[in-house]
Amino acid sequence: MNYASEKVFQVGLSLIPKIGDILIKQLVSYCGSAQSVFNTPKSKLLKIPNIGEVLAQNIVKQDVLKSAEKVVKKAEGEKVQILFYSDSNYPKRLKSLYDAPCVLYFKGNDKTLNPKRSIAIVGTRQMTDYGRSITEQIVSELKTFDCVCVSGLAYGVDICAHKASLQHQIPTIGVMANGIDKVYPSQHKATAQLMQQQGGVMSEHPFGVEPESPYFPRRNRIIAGLADATIVVEAAIKGGALITAEFANNYHRDVFAVPGQLGKSHSEGCNLLIRKNKAQIYTQVEDIVESLNWDLIKNHESMVKAIDFSGLSTEESQILALLHQKGALQIDEISWQSQIVMARLASLLLHLEFQGLVKALPGKKFSLA
Repeated sequence: MNYASEKVFQVGLSLIPKIGDILIKQLVSYCGSAQSVFNTPKSKLLKIPNIGEVLAQNIVKQDVLKSAEKVVKKAEGEKVQILFYSDSNYPKRLKSLYDAPCVLYFKGNDKTLNPKRSIAIVGTRQMTDYGRSITEQIVSELKTFDCVCVSGLAYGVDICAHKASLQHQIPTIGVMANGIDKVYPSQHKATAQLMQQQGGVMSEHPFGVEPESPYFPRRNRIIAGLADATIVVEAAIKGGALITAEFANNYHRDVFAVPGQLGKSHSEGCNLLIRKNKAQIYTQVEDIVESLNWDLIKNHESMVKAIDFSGLSTEESQILALLHQKGALQIDEISWQSQIVMARLASLLLHLEFQGLVKALPGKKFSLA
């Protein structure tokens, strides 16, 4: 077979049964590219850790490439972007996560994939009037911060957050648990279409995939991964909102919960998160501003004035800007925020330290000198 596009091979990898995102990344790391994976002999594939007989055979058969070619052609026709994890426009907030989807399907404004600021707003499908009021208030207060609002297009808090974002002209992204060509529930199709003008819709599933129960928790990891912080408005003890909060905590992202009335099922989840110190109490937008240091990075111009970038490389300027924004950071945090590999980053930090621009702190932390 002769397939011209690397994108076909990338999609092909994701279509191999039971392969998983971690193994795809491992295969590409060993072989160099998606196309090289399919061109690698079975004997060599079997030498790669965790690659067994069945998976190696499925790769060398190349049966999935016909389906992958159809997916790529359909995406082109329907203006759907296919984002592989190594692509430059793949969401940077997701890229560094170990379980991030290798392939994302996105329809909308790709400028919103890597925004300055991003907040996820999630909650119960059984939203109360109080929950609606709080959700709309949160979104309206985010307007002044050049922020993207992320949620899951579900009933209740999710769709309320999307609609409020549209009302206030805030870009909003809906992450779906089904194929990119479907909107579930179908009642939200009109809203999803409007969202594509300011933000977009996203899925890790190709065309034609129906929403199934295992897909929803996996969808929630993408919501958490796309955001700097997750706000849980109303939630029961068990439900998708608490799963999203758990993912956000695992990714070391901030989690906020709106405290609710005692004894009410739709408040139990939020109160539990607060009680177990898995979420900060959300009372006003200043809680987020303070936690994420948004007040220290009001705009790019003030940052440029504060630091002289002349004579520095692009990577060095990026590190200094990040430390100016966030304050002291551990080296692994600098690595995933900047997307500079650790070995390269250590060399750059040492060079900046010699120039008197950066200082090393205990605990492998660095700050501006």
